[in-house]
Amino acid sequence: MHSSKNKNVEKPEPFYRPSAPKQKTSAEIINEARNALRTLRTQRPFTPREDQRKLFGSASSRTPENRPPSTFSLHASSFESGESRSVSGTRLSPLDHKPKLLSSPIKDEDSSISFPKPPVDPMEVRKVSSARARLCRTASQGNLLPDKILLPDENKEGVNSEEPATMDDLSRRSNKSCLAELSPHSNFKDDDDIPLIYNERNKAEDQDFLKVAVATSPLQFRSGSDQIKNGDRASSNPSSTGWNKSGSKAGSENDSRVNETEEEENYWNVKIVPIVYELENENNIENLCLACTSLHQALEEGNMFGKRFKRRTALLKILYKLVDIGSDPLGLKLARMILALKVSGKNLLNVCKLVFKISRNEKNDSLIQNNSLLDSLLEILRFEDLQTNNEAFLYCLGAIKFISGNAVLLNELVNKGAVEIFFQLMKQINNIKENDTCFSNLGHLLVQLTATLRNLVDLPLSRCQLLCSGAVSALWVVLEQRMNDKDICTNIVRIFSKLSSYNDCCAALAACSRCYVLFLALLNKHQKKQDLVVRVVFILGNLTAKNNQAREQFFKEKGSADTLISLFQTYNEFDLNTKKEKHEGEENKSKQKHPSEAEDVLIKLIRVLANLSIHPSVGAVLAANHHIVALLVTVLEYKSIDDCEELVINAAATINNLSYYKVRNSVIEDQKLRIAELLLKLLMSSNMDGILEAVRVFGNLSQYLEICDFIIQRKVYKFMIALLDAKHQDVCFSACGVLLNLTVDKNKRAILKEEGGIKKLVDCLRDFGPTDWQLACLICKTLWNYSENITSAASCFEEEDINTLLVLLASFLDEELALDYNFDSDLRDYHKLYWETEFKPVAQKLLNRIQSHHSFLQPRTITSF
Repeated sequence: MHSSKNKNVEKPEPFYRPSAPKQKTSAEIINEARNALRTLRTQRPFTPREDQRKLFGSASSRTPENRPPSTFSLHASSFESGESRSVSGTRLSPLDHKPKLLSSPIKDEDSSISFPKPPVDPMEVRKVSSARARLCRTASQGNLLPDKILLPDENKEGVNSEEPATMDDLSRRSNKSCLAELSPHSNFKDDDDIPLIYNERNKAEDQDFLKVAVATSPLQFRSGSDQIKNGDRASSNPSSTGWNKSGSKAGSENDSRVNETEEEENYWNVKIVPIVYELENENNIENLCLACTSLHQALEEGNMFGKRFKRRTALLKILYKLVDIGSDPLGLKLARMILALKVSGKNLLNVCKLVFKISRNEKNDSLIQNNSLLDSLLEILRFEDLQTNNEAFLYCLGAIKFISGNAVLLNELVNKGAVEIFFQLMKQINNIKENDTCFSNLGHLLVQLTATLRNLVDLPLSRCQLLCSGAVSALWVVLEQRMNDKDICTNIVRIFSKLSSYNDCCAALAACSRCYVLFLALLNKHQKKQDLVVRVVFILGNLTAKNNQAREQFFKEKGSADTLISLFQTYNEFDLNTKKEKHEGEENKSKQKHPSEAEDVLIKLIRVLANLSIHPSVGAVLAANHHIVALLVTVLEYKSIDDCEELVINAAATINNLSYYKVRNSVIEDQKLRIAELLLKLLMSSNMDGILEAVRVFGNLSQYLEICDFIIQRKVYKFMIALLDAKHQDVCFSACGVLLNLTVDKNKRAILKEEGGIKKLVDCLRDFGPTDWQLACLICKTLWNYSENITSAASCFEEEDINTLLVLLASFLDEELALDYNFDSDLRDYHKLYWETEFKPVAQKLLNRIQSHHSFLQPRTITSF
């Protein structure tokens, strides 16, 4: 209702009046907020939790053939025993030289080309080959030691023994071989002697063997102090001079090794070797885990992590073999050590797969929490080369995605700066062009990255970091570049869906100049992808809920209205077909607890229309749009409130907003009688929210004479009078508005005498007046219209009602008593303003009218309500 204190109160006026071009008073603005247009709220789309942890969920658009696997076998043999130099990632250009093939050796037998000839002495070749093979093998492993250290008596035993070797023997021999590589024994013959077999001895002898081994030759690996000085260990600053991103120095690994001091040699012999021996010979999982913990601690204390540790390759071989045991607790400890030793290439991929495999089991979350593995995983994303290791990144991020499903680990991720790391990674990926060979593979990586961010935005701190870091802008870039990738788009709109529920985040989303263009492009491209569409329209509903500029910007985008209409038609048809199928099968007769997928889209979509209609120019255009009004009316026609409460109420609320606009070619005006018929279904329901929406629409439509006649003919006014007993302020307010519009017509005022209408209005004034001056003002205006042609107070009101009115009005006009209520400080000024500008003028005139026709009664004041 748009009334002004300058208006003539004696002139009957409709409940809802169209907006006037003149400047509005404060009271008129307040009235608009309550009586006319309203935004709608709805729940964020529900995302079901996957039963299993996978790289790509069951709803993924990627086929199994076109995506990396979530399940795979992983063994010690998967790892490479010797790491090659890191790949530069630079493609080599083809050579210009093309060798000429000889057509026939017979024809060119006189040429000067010489062909290989067989060696004269095959035994000489065997000696050279054997020595070269040993040299190449030991060199590739990072040291110049034999594969096995053989004691003299063992050599003899190996030569003379005629017993065949068992599998158990072979396993022990392999273990002894690795252990020997860790020992400093360097006395070996440079000839073609075949290595003799090492047979297992008892424990005491093995321990003696270790003591002999560590005393026979000085170790040849770097010192701990040199390690720190030269930047071997992973540090937070990867930009040390001469080091590449993976932590290895340019050039050969062997070039960077230095000799170890005697003190450090003793540390290795005393601290490390015994633990390694235990790892080689222990069978109990719990003891192996304890040994790994001790080894990790010892290596860390000795500054032996990183790439430049001389015994690193042999130590890694032992750790790789322990992977075959298949224990998750042990696997996590192994992975942490392997990553600390800065593996690269295939080994980095495999250790990431190991962590991924373990993290797939939700029961292992507690193990990961206690393992401090997150730092190692985040270091990979932060320091390793993206294009060289994009598959390792994939499984690393997949593991982090699983971990982020745990509330404790999620907080830990945020505290460790994961948001900033993900943001930097996104920027790297965004810089890679579509024609690049790795563009497609990085799409798989983005699915994991965006899914992890979707979990992170649940935390206030991570939302703050997203806004401050500029990650929202990077997400818009990803969305634009990957518009064809449904999985990535769905994850991003899930992130935006969560963010848009918060005012500051909503403003950050709207700050993107192309946000509405991209959203419309998504809706048009993936129109039948319900999980994506429902979230986009939910976001649009949030963006347009409180921002008039956002409403205008979205509606001005080319094709915005057509896109919404197309979606409305598509999902309306889906819903009708679904209802028809259910009816034919006579299944699911029980009431649904949640809306169907099509209904959920319609709920969010209609909410967008309701919010857009609040903007004056946009609302006027929508009210004249035949397609939109027809679709809203269709929803009221085929849907009952029991079928889907929120959908029906949203449709009624949107019609209410559109009915506010008295514009030329208004479709609402053309369809008003049909709409009134449909609203009767809502009035007759037992759903109070539905009843309230129907009454609100009647409040606007009752400005038309045809609707007032409809209300009288169909006895709707009796329902309005009955609602005054609802003891619900909003219901009473809307019902009173309809009655006010009816009393504009002199011939319809008598209806208030029916069903005790006057008494119920007076009761509402007494019950709600002091706390709701808008409702009190509305009741006074209704009574003023009703008593316009009064000849005596008794002809209009019962004696009891007259006395009550005189007392109430006199008390409400006492400013000290009227405003003496515990309103919140921010509402006190509002109530005072409305009381002074709206209620006081009409209440004073009504009191004067009643007193003038009932002068023998003296009103008494009421000290309390």
